[in-house]
Amino acid sequence: MKRVVSVSIGSSERNHKVTADFLGEKFMIERIGTDGDFNKALEMISRLDGKVDAFGLGGIDLYLKAGKRRYVISDALPLQKAAEITPVVDGSGLKDTLERRVVEYVDREVMSLKGKKTLLVCGLDRFGMAQTFDKLGCDLILGDAIFALGLPMPVRSLKMLDFLASILMPIIRRLPFEVLYPTGKKQDTSTSRHKKYYDWADIIAGDYLFIKRYMPENLDGKVIITNTVTAGDVEELKKRGVQLLVTTTPEMNGRSFGTNVMEAVLITLAGKGPEEIRSDDYLKLLDKIGFVPRVEYLQSEVGGERNDLHA
Repeated sequence: MKRVVSVSIGSSERNHKVTADFLGEKFMIERIGTDGDFNKALEMISRLDGKVDAFGLGGIDLYLKAGKRRYVISDALPLQKAAEITPVVDGSGLKDTLERRVVEYVDREVMSLKGKKTLLVCGLDRFGMAQTFDKLGCDLILGDAIFALGLPMPVRSLKMLDFLASILMPIIRRLPFEVLYPTGKKQDTSTSRHKKYYDWADIIAGDYLFIKRYMPENLDGKVIITNTVTAGDVEELKKRGVQLLVTTTPEMNGRSFGTNVMEAVLITLAGKGPEEIRSDDYLKLLDKIGFVPRVEYLQSEVGGERNDLHA
């Protein structure tokens, strides 16, 4: 049996373990949170190096991307280097391939995205998603400055995101990652802020913990397009009135795992290291698996119809 372990800087409350079958290969997939303890994550990767088939890095990015530039996150490099044998991925490959496909799938199979007011909480984290929303004609706000830096500065174009990243990322990438993103027990809490941006949006997209960090009590009729959610997260979204949930990774035993986990599965199936695998390799494997995103309506139907989401 193949074994994939996602070592996360996030909360241990979100830990999960499943067995799954992909293309005839059995996998043991495990997510282990260290509650923000980088040293514990380093020790775990070092201890399991060579004993598992692939590592995913959860709760932290190796890279952020805008335009043609890729920015390395300094805090993530020691985690990558702690493994000398087992390959380490952070989900970037799938964010740039699978997540483009998921947005196109929603536009084709679920509802037209043209003109939809779309809040993508962090475009640098999901640049492929940002490009696809833009290509499909969404009215787009990129919340990088709002959600990562706490600055009330909505970014309205990919060109502006690229410009700001070129100025700020050489500094920001060296900051402690916990300044930019909720780590450890902070992932278990939610404080309502920046409500006007949530209220404005028809669609709220991106990393779930960024979405959750400041989400208001009332999300009536909203569409959420995200990655990792637990059964508890789904219930919370339902309680807050979310109409439709789309996750970019499949549901396994009541939850969806992060892109880092699925990328670790795919490189294991491909038998290639992260530096060898290309976008076409990911796409071919996704085609073989026959993957489609999870699409779940969270509210009761009204008058025999879901509401006006397909308009």
